[in-house]
Amino acid sequence: MSILDTGIKNVRNVLGYNIGAGSISGLEELLCPFRANNQPVVMFIDEFFRSNDNVLGKLKIQANDVVKFVLTKDEPTTTYIDTLVEELRSQGIATPSAIVGMGGGVSLDVAKAVANVMTNGGNAEDYQGWDLVKNPGIFKIAIPTLSGTGAEATRTCVMTNKKTGLKLGMNSDFTVYDRIIMDPNLTETVPADQYFWTGMDAYIHCVEALSGSYRNAIGDAFARETINLCRTVFSSEEMMSSANRERLMVASYLGGCSIATSYVGVVHPFSAGLSVVLGIHHCVANCIVMRAMQEFYPDAFSEFWSFVDKQKIDIPEGICRNLTDEQYSSLYDSTIVHEKPLTNALGEDFKRILTKEKVVELFKAM
Repeated sequence: MSILDTGIKNVRNVLGYNIGAGSISGLEELLCPFRANNQPVVMFIDEFFRSNDNVLGKLKIQANDVVKFVLTKDEPTTTYIDTLVEELRSQGIATPSAIVGMGGGVSLDVAKAVANVMTNGGNAEDYQGWDLVKNPGIFKIAIPTLSGTGAEATRTCVMTNKKTGLKLGMNSDFTVYDRIIMDPNLTETVPADQYFWTGMDAYIHCVEALSGSYRNAIGDAFARETINLCRTVFSSEEMMSSANRERLMVASYLGGCSIATSYVGVVHPFSAGLSVVLGIHHCVANCIVMRAMQEFYPDAFSEFWSFVDKQKIDIPEGICRNLTDEQYSSLYDSTIVHEKPLTNALGEDFKRILTKEKVVELFKAM
């Protein structure tokens, strides 16, 4: 049986969303029906907002709510998720009324992972893989403050397991958020480089989805509209205008829906290698990987670099040229483990194409 036969035939999407400037003010209305059990709402908020009273005030945090500011300097680990779950349990919180994730992909993934572990028991590493989560997670709301990762829409939350050296997700319908608040005002102060790097995650998701073997009409429709929106945003004179920030927020959501019904391809496994071995954040890692992707995605390669030139964005270069043999081996292992996306992109014999020598050559080209 082909590995693609284990793919996603029926997909759960986010059940509802609020969109528009100022929509964050509607959070409490969404939470109110879940407060009846007198348990707190737990909010996982990007540490960037720790001192932002203006934004925090709009969340209408109640006296018994619990706020956890998520450490975002590094990408999440299974150990970090387990620590957060234990902290909540030690506070006597077994089942929160609801969970809110607010921030970029790291914060949104952390909230999803905690919601799953709290209702399924065990440790985060127990659920790294496909459909290992057996019980629904806690009701959860996403408030993205960056646009591109699609974490607000996908059926996964990605973590690195330091013991195994692998970066894998909790792929499950139970991981999907129940509601999203998409307020483009929250992306107004994002640095231009970060805005671009993160936005390119949505673009790359859909390039990979449209080029793979596991395609379907719904995933293709999501992917094509995402790419159209990204072209509008990143070909414009002002990529961070209010209209473009709203467009990119929609593109992020649709791109997440695309890869929830399809798979990613070659870029993301290589990006995972950079994150695991060199500690590079996912979205900038994707952009670095694009330096070596002309062979696999020639049209997107050209278009990507036209966006870079148009927006005058810096993409790090040469970071893998002088590594140790041990590091190159780790990069290979952390890349080749991603069987489903690589099979989607290159077929079941992908290891014959991506030999260790070939993988190292590609990393050196970055």
